[in-house]
Amino acid sequence: MTNWSPTILTRVMLALAVFLSAFPLYWMLVIASRTNADAVAVPPPFLPGGNLGENIVAVLNNEDAKFLLGLTNSFIVATVVTVSVVIISTLAGFSFANLDFRGRNLLLVLVLLTMAVPLQQMGVVPLYRLMVSLEWTGTLKAVILPYLLNGFGVFLMTQYTRQAVPMELVEAARVDGAATLRIWWNVVLPAVRPGMAVLGINTFMLMWNDFMWPLIVLTPDNPTVQIAITSLNARFSTNYTLIFAGTALSIIPLIAVFVAFGRQIVGGLMEGAVKA
Repeated sequence: MTNWSPTILTRVMLALAVFLSAFPLYWMLVIASRTNADAVAVPPPFLPGGNLGENIVAVLNNEDAKFLLGLTNSFIVATVVTVSVVIISTLAGFSFANLDFRGRNLLLVLVLLTMAVPLQQMGVVPLYRLMVSLEWTGTLKAVILPYLLNGFGVFLMTQYTRQAVPMELVEAARVDGAATLRIWWNVVLPAVRPGMAVLGINTFMLMWNDFMWPLIVLTPDNPTVQIAITSLNARFSTNYTLIFAGTALSIIPLIAVFVAFGRQIVGGLMEGAVKA
């Protein structure tokens, strides 16, 4: 068996991909650590400055943006929605993949059809009227409720469960006297952990970066982090350093979530490889 070594072209393409992916983050830190005059200078600076701490303090002390409140609200919304989507999607995926009941295929088709409806474009008006009727406008409940479940999560976990959990394993657990929820908890969850991690990362990032619906349904006094970043703009000019500093702060929770869920993905894959 011959050892395969990457070609020079492969190395160059990988290096280019890493550079293109990392440069926007580096540029964000460069501008966040500079003054606004440096941000609009020609040619622009390519090395970090010494004003990062000062700009971060200015972001946190900005009374119009309410940045800390925005971070807290986004974390609450993204966490609640992610937990709900992962749990419900895993339960639904187990039901569609491993349980035999009347109307299973029809229900799965209906779930898939919901993915064809752009919620924010076609559902924004009826959703807003619903929130007004419930008197939830201006509260986090209005941001959380429409996203507690989505068809993509159900479809993803259904497909993943079909591949990761053989029917023979479920039947063996039933023969041993395990109830349905016990099978889901002790048999299904350990096997689908990588899929749950992928769904969790995707859901958290989508909710954290959501802008349109929170902008419509929330007030400036109770923003999410994306709305808070837009509020960092001055009335008659754009302060790029504050915007980039706020953006740098806003990605820290995303990195933490990616690291945490990434470990679950690797751990689940390694566990499956050992069992195999």
